[in-house]
Amino acid sequence: MIKTIDDFAVEGLRVLVRADLNVPLRDGCVADDGRIRASLPTLTALTTRGARVIVCAHLGRPGGQPDPKYSLAPVTARLGELLGRAVELATDTTGPAARAAVAALAPGDLVMLENLRFNAAETSKDDEQRGAFAEQLADLADLYVADGFGAVHRKHASVYEVALRLPHAAGYLVQAEVDALSRLTANIRRPYVVALGGAKVADKFDAFGSLLAAADRILVGGAMAFPFLVARGDKVGTSLLEASQVGAAAELLRRAAPGQIQLPSDIVVAAEPGDSGAVVAADAIPADQMGLDIGPQTAVRFAAALFPAQTVFWNGPMGMFELAPYAGGTLAVAQALTDGEAFTVVGGGDTGAAIRALGLAEDTFGYVSTGGGASLEFIQGKTLPGLAALEAS
Repeated sequence: MIKTIDDFAVEGLRVLVRADLNVPLRDGCVADDGRIRASLPTLTALTTRGARVIVCAHLGRPGGQPDPKYSLAPVTARLGELLGRAVELATDTTGPAARAAVAALAPGDLVMLENLRFNAAETSKDDEQRGAFAEQLADLADLYVADGFGAVHRKHASVYEVALRLPHAAGYLVQAEVDALSRLTANIRRPYVVALGGAKVADKFDAFGSLLAAADRILVGGAMAFPFLVARGDKVGTSLLEASQVGAAAELLRRAAPGQIQLPSDIVVAAEPGDSGAVVAADAIPADQMGLDIGPQTAVRFAAALFPAQTVFWNGPMGMFELAPYAGGTLAVAQALTDGEAFTVVGGGDTGAAIRALGLAEDTFGYVSTGGGASLEFIQGKTLPGLAALEAS
């Protein structure tokens, strides 16, 4: 049984909140603040109840050492704007600046620690190194709160080891994620349709087998489609493709029931991203062109498959939605979900960013998850270290 922050009297306690604030930046500012907004209910509840809140998070992959490019300063500034209060950023994670900032906290105050991944021990494969860093983090606090669902599938010091060293609880975000994703693993309302896309293909291949066993239909777009097209004998020009995934795609096509896996029948292609796109048949992509979106025919077909569904899991946009010529497929899928009656889980940071960029309200979907890889592993039934640590007494 996982305890939540409502199970603890937090007034006066130093509460270390592991948030997921790994957001995209553009020109030194936060480009999409969805994950920051998702952390607000927990942070607001704790500060309102008089906790001394210490927020820790990572940003990017700085390689285990300080790098100004990956500083949490822009994230801290945006968090302060959303909270309507100034938020201090300690200039280190567990050093003198962090300890001084924590010591100065009054009940209801909040401070952010600098990027956890500036310390190589955070992500180390060595248990002792991670444990030593976790001890330093634990020394700052009286209670640990896991609220970064997007990181709970990682056995990192701030995600796993700290929870074993302190009284611990789930924040509201982690609680909501578990509740929503659990509806994709038991007593599923059918038809259950999965839409998979995006450019991060490897993680989805790991999950595809489990989804094949659970879903009535799987719609495949984005870069995810290209290994399947090649597996059935098509050429994909200069499209994003890892040749090693073609064999896996072929095996999945072999295992699938007839019609269970739906692939694009037409593709929007261009020589380079940003060029005006042309629509071609999926089996006729020119050798010097790359696929950048599903075509209009496919968009209509996918929307028709999604509309009658009772449960939908959507992970990954259908194309390079950031550029207008290639946003049509993603918009069509999103619109079909808002028009239908299904309980819909939108999974992954890129997918959430896509619906916000396209101007769609998040509350028109059943649940918008903050965890890409974490949500995929959860619905496969895998043990997630961050959740397992919360279950430990």
